[in-house]
Amino acid sequence: MDLRKMHIGQKIRKLRELKNLTQTHLAQELGMTQSAYSKIELGDSEVTYSRLEKISEVLGMKPEEVISFNDSMVFNVMHNEHGGNVFSHIHQNGLAAQERKLYQDQINLLKEELEYMKKMLEKAIR
Repeated sequence: MDLRKMHIGQKIRKLRELKNLTQTHLAQELGMTQSAYSKIELGDSEVTYSRLEKISEVLGMKPEEVISFNDSMVFNVMHNEHGGNVFSHIHQNGLAAQERKLYQDQINLLKEELEYMKKMLEKAIR
C-alpha cells in the first residue's frame, strides 16, 4: 500500500497501528465513540484541522508529520546465521526519523511482550 497516495484517515490508521494503539483508545482520547472514530480512518468522515491537531497530539506527533507521513520503506524479514530475525530495508527517499522511531518503538514493544509471554509459559509449565 503506497501511503503517499493515501487519504489522511489511512495515514492516521497506519500511525495508530505502528504505535500499537486501538481505535477505542484514540476514540476515548478524542471524546468520541469508536464507530465515529472508525469513520475517520475509513475516510467516511472529514478530518478538520482542529481534530487533526488532537489526533496528532494523541499520536505524539505534529499535524504536519501526520499529513506528510509516507511509507517509502520495504521491510524484508530474513533469518540471520544465528536464527534470529534481521530487518533489512530498501528505501527510495530515505526514512524520516519519526517513522524510524515508530518502527523501533513497535519492535521494542513486541520484544517486551515476547519476554513476558516466555515468563508466563515457564510458570505454566512448572
